[in-house]
Amino acid sequence: MLEEGRAYGVLLVSAPGQMNDALRSMLTEERYSPVQGVTSVSAAKRAAAEREFDLILVNSPLPDDSGARFAIDSSSGGCVVLFLVRAELYAETDERLGGRGVFVLPKPVSKNTVSTALSWMRSARERLRMSERKTLTLEEKMEEIRLVNRAKWALIRTRSMDEAAAHRYIEKQAMDRCLPRREIALEIIRDSEA
Repeated sequence: MLEEGRAYGVLLVSAPGQMNDALRSMLTEERYSPVQGVTSVSAAKRAAAEREFDLILVNSPLPDDSGARFAIDSSSGGCVVLFLVRAELYAETDERLGGRGVFVLPKPVSKNTVSTALSWMRSARERLRMSERKTLTLEEKMEEIRLVNRAKWALIRTRSMDEAAAHRYIEKQAMDRCLPRREIALEIIRDSEA
């Protein structure tokens, strides 16, 4: 069963070949959709600029670049990145990319290991989604506080209330009318500006 009925948008950045085919076969449509495949870093940059992806898999090296800078840049947003690199470069690459939020695996890699990594990536993406929701909630709360404060000052100015009375008035109106404080505040602000 999908996490919350969700499919994950994937960008697969890999040169043509067996590894590309193996990775693509693991990205089933039920869980990963859409899956967009590109064969170079420059094409990956264009694809990432056109739409947001939940997961990015980079199979290094690529014809035009290793893909390391692209992986780092991509991981700074809400995207989770897996970077596959030759075993002899793993330690150095993991040191460079791992601390920047990029998952790194050495190649050759088994299907089970990639499957586990994809599971971790989905979990990481969900954690990012939760953080994004909390951030939005916090921003909405801050906006409500700003609106209520503006409404209190409007009441102080137009109805000669003190701050405590203005606050009680907004709270009581919200309770009596079963409306959020935000709506009451917006109403008061509109009335005071009319």
